[in-house]
Amino acid sequence: MPWSTIKLNDGHSIPSIAFGTWTLGNGQQSIDKVDQAISVGFNHIADTAQSYRNETEAGQALHESGLDRKDVFITTKYSGTNGLDIETSIQNSLKNLGVEYVDLYLIHSPRLATPDIPTAWAKMEKIKADGLAKSIGVSNFGVAELEILLDSAKVKPAANQILFHPYVLARQTPIVEFGALHGIVTEAYSALIPITRQPGGPLDTPLKDISERLNVPTEQVLLAWAKAKGTVVVTSSSKKDRLEGYLNAGDLELSSDDIAAIDAAGLLGPGSTRFRKMVKRIAVTALLGAAGFAVGSYLGFSAF
Repeated sequence: MPWSTIKLNDGHSIPSIAFGTWTLGNGQQSIDKVDQAISVGFNHIADTAQSYRNETEAGQALHESGLDRKDVFITTKYSGTNGLDIETSIQNSLKNLGVEYVDLYLIHSPRLATPDIPTAWAKMEKIKADGLAKSIGVSNFGVAELEILLDSAKVKPAANQILFHPYVLARQTPIVEFGALHGIVTEAYSALIPITRQPGGPLDTPLKDISERLNVPTEQVLLAWAKAKGTVVVTSSSKKDRLEGYLNAGDLELSSDDIAAIDAAGLLGPGSTRFRKMVKRIAVTALLGAAGFAVGSYLGFSAF
C-alpha cells in the first residue's frame, strides 16, 4: 500500500510521509532542495520550524512550484525563537511562508510551553479557532506532558512529533501507544538514524537480510517499518534518487516476521554488538596473557 493520508482527530487528514527542512540550512540551497522534493512527488512539504530559520525559503519554493495551496500540506512549529510568544510567532511564520494558514502548527518542545502547558495550549486552541492553523499539535512530548495537556484541553492535539526508530523503541513505544489511545497521531522523525549515525549495531543483520530479499535499500526497509507502526514519517535528503526511493518505500509490505526481527534487534540497543565485540577482545587478550604466563612458568621464567 503506497503512502496515503491519515485521518486526524479533528477531521482533517495528513499525508503519511513528509519532507522536513531541519537539516537544509537556508538560502538558495534550501529553496532548491524543497523544490526538488516537490518535483519528485512530496506533497507534505515544509515540515519546518522557527528554529530551522528556513521558513521563508520553504515558502518561496512552494510559491514557485505553482501548486495550489490546497494541494500541499504545510507544518511549522513554535520554537520560542528570539523569545517571541506563540501569538506573535504564528503571525511571523505565516508571513515567512507566504500563506494565510498552516495545516499543522506544533509546540516544538514541552519546555517551550510557558508559563505552563495548559496556558500555552489554550493559546494554540485560539490559533486554531482563528483559522491560522487547521490542526494543532505538539512535538517531543512524553506521556506525562500529554496527560497534563489533556487534563485541560478543549481541543486534543492532532499529532505529536517525536524521535522514533528501532533503537528507541522501548523508550518511545509508550508515547505512541498513549497517542493511539487518545486519537493523537504520532509523527516519526530521524527514523533512519540506525543506518546514518549508528551503523554497526544489531539492526545491521535483519535490515540487510530484508533489503536483499525485497531488493531495496535498507533505508526503504526502515521507512516501511515506521509506516507499519502507524506513524507519519518525516524525512529528508539532498539527493533526488533517495527521495524517490523514500516514496517507493510506501509500496513495501513487510511481513510480521520482518517487523518482529527489526523490533527485537532494535530493543538490544545500538551498542550491544560493539559491547560484545569488546568483551570478546578482552577475553582473547586475557586468554593469550594467561597462556603466555603458563608457558613462562613452565620454562622457569618469572615476572618478579
